[in-house]
Amino acid sequence: MDAVKSETGFSSFLETHASVSRIDLLIPDINGVIRGKRVDRSVLAKVFSKGVYLPGSVFGLNIQGETVEATGLGLKQGDPDRLCFPVDESLCIVPWQSQPTGQLLMTMHELNGAPFFADPRHRLLAIYEQFSALGLTPVTAVEMEFYLVDRERDGEKPQPPLSPATGKRESETQVYSIDNLDAYADFLADVIAAAREQGLPADSIIAEYAPGQFEVNLHHVGDPVLACDHAILLKRVIRNVALRHGVEATFMAKPYPDQAGCGMHVHMSLLDAQGNNAFAGTEGQVSLVLEHAIGGLLALMADSMALLAPNVNSYRRFAPEFFTPCAPTWGFDNRSTAVRIPACDPANTRIEYRVPGADANPYLVVAAILAGMHYGLTEKITPPPVSTGNASKTHPRSLPDNLRDAMRRMENSEVLRRYFGDEFVEVYLAIRNQELETFEKVISSVEYEWFLGSV
Repeated sequence: MDAVKSETGFSSFLETHASVSRIDLLIPDINGVIRGKRVDRSVLAKVFSKGVYLPGSVFGLNIQGETVEATGLGLKQGDPDRLCFPVDESLCIVPWQSQPTGQLLMTMHELNGAPFFADPRHRLLAIYEQFSALGLTPVTAVEMEFYLVDRERDGEKPQPPLSPATGKRESETQVYSIDNLDAYADFLADVIAAAREQGLPADSIIAEYAPGQFEVNLHHVGDPVLACDHAILLKRVIRNVALRHGVEATFMAKPYPDQAGCGMHVHMSLLDAQGNNAFAGTEGQVSLVLEHAIGGLLALMADSMALLAPNVNSYRRFAPEFFTPCAPTWGFDNRSTAVRIPACDPANTRIEYRVPGADANPYLVVAAILAGMHYGLTEKITPPPVSTGNASKTHPRSLPDNLRDAMRRMENSEVLRRYFGDEFVEVYLAIRNQELETFEKVISSVEYEWFLGSV
């Protein structure tokens, strides 16, 4: 691992990597898109000691990179700067760049040093810190699905890449296929190598449910904020390594209408003050901590959908035939439920939260999960009965199935506002509303095909 732990270590990093001439300063926006600036290596000492200025409107950008003035973070304030400071242990080399380059993750603060309210990393940290009063520590691991797609489109649509092994375009679903892993062995090996060089604990990759689809797993860590740092940076690794292999990687929730979507599954457990798993029950008995955590997760799930499924396309992923939950359900080793308790020995009992899409911001996803768990624990919420069999058949769709309904749930959620703050909720909804309004102004080719000559 070649990541610098603190301000005192950056000089040794520059000595070790004497050829590095530039540093990418990275800050993920509300959409999870990485923004920032590139600076000369000579500036690094100042970055660590005094920070670097970036406009607060970075957190008022829509997915197209345009400032949403309704957030109040743009011209209404004069588009002022805030100070960004480095995240410990995030300075590392960028192995895919032809010119030696380093990268450093940043987080935004007010000029007086207070956390900037619209930075998702701070929102997650504030919710995480509430667990200390309960004597509990969340342990978190993130799994993300993605597609490799050909850089040449099929008209305007994506298409699977040509197999490096056969030269043919893939069309079959081969879940857990070792042959698919062999075909993309060079790409996958480069992803794992680049991740390790950056100190990211990516420990396995599997072939998923569709042509060119894979899932990458990150090892669990005892800090949910760090787990999200790993996830956001691993997406950057995968995208850039894919480009070097002549293909693109996408975390779009539903790139193909007739294939599985891309999910972000979050595994989480809670350790007590003695380091024991508070989710571990006795023989045949679920722990009360686990029960209440699940109760809160299910109670807050619908209110959280705009964070878990933030885009118009996100809702196309929710189809029960693809193991995507459409109702707040839970079960033991049941992939049709929204919250799954994976098969494991009691000491390793954990929840797998299966609702979010890979297109969501991991900081906001994990913040929503922690908020739900904390809500359940403090209010001692009892979950509904456990689901068995195919939960999609026994539980009608009840989660919001479109972005507008999801935003309404978020807007009216007193509990979610309590955890995230009114200011953040209003900024977030302003961005989503602007994107939805822009999307709905577009007349699709299907509308012309159906209506132009028929009505």
